[in-house]
Amino acid sequence: METAKLIEVLRAEGSLLADAAERAGTDAEVPTCPGWRVRDLLRHTGTVHRWGTVLVAQGLTRPRRPDPEPELDGAALLEWFRDGHRTLVDTLLTAPDDLECWAFLPAPSPLAFWARRQAHETTVHRVDAEAALGGKAGGMATDIATGFALDGIDELLSGFHARERSRVRSATPCTLRVRTTDRADAAGVWTVRLSDGPPRTERTDAGPADCEISGPAADVYLALWNRLPYEDLDVNGDAGPARLWRDTSAVVFS
Repeated sequence: METAKLIEVLRAEGSLLADAAERAGTDAEVPTCPGWRVRDLLRHTGTVHRWGTVLVAQGLTRPRRPDPEPELDGAALLEWFRDGHRTLVDTLLTAPDDLECWAFLPAPSPLAFWARRQAHETTVHRVDAEAALGGKAGGMATDIATGFALDGIDELLSGFHARERSRVRSATPCTLRVRTTDRADAAGVWTVRLSDGPPRTERTDAGPADCEISGPAADVYLALWNRLPYEDLDVNGDAGPARLWRDTSAVVFS
């Protein structure tokens, strides 16, 4: 997706997240993030926003850990979140196309990386905030566009889980195919080869697969991020690879 479009998604999703969090209240439980309440969601996402802002604004070319999460709560926490989100959007909008800064996944440029990463980070956590209002992720109030969901699936499969730190490992090699039903061409299918090394993903449906999961792109996106149960998708073949993904694919910052 174009960087400008990703920044617009980030702008909209951050506002939706804050609005849902305000309606739910900071003490509400977040069912899609067991053990978290809305205050934890705001503190985490707001800290990630500020982390990206510093890296981009200062053009830092080495990794820098995020600052500690604040102890704020209630209205003060919501104001802190909204302020950080606005600053991030403004920073990305005004950053030069030839920005040089640290990034941790392949992308056309550091600016493209941070726009994409923050847009998807914020969207997934917007879904969490809406889930705190009482509905499951699949019943969220705001849709996820097909093109954006496809981009997020690819970032997760071809980016995050191509790294050595991916915990998705299988002693017995197997193949998981991911297919979106609202994009029938090669842009909507991935073949993920699981082994004792990092998953290896190709944008193809060539060759056999031990397990195939399929559904609308937005549902597949949320399921792969463990925000939607796999029962909401079609799972064909040996369900083992899908269970392996569900149980071991959580992305953590450490």
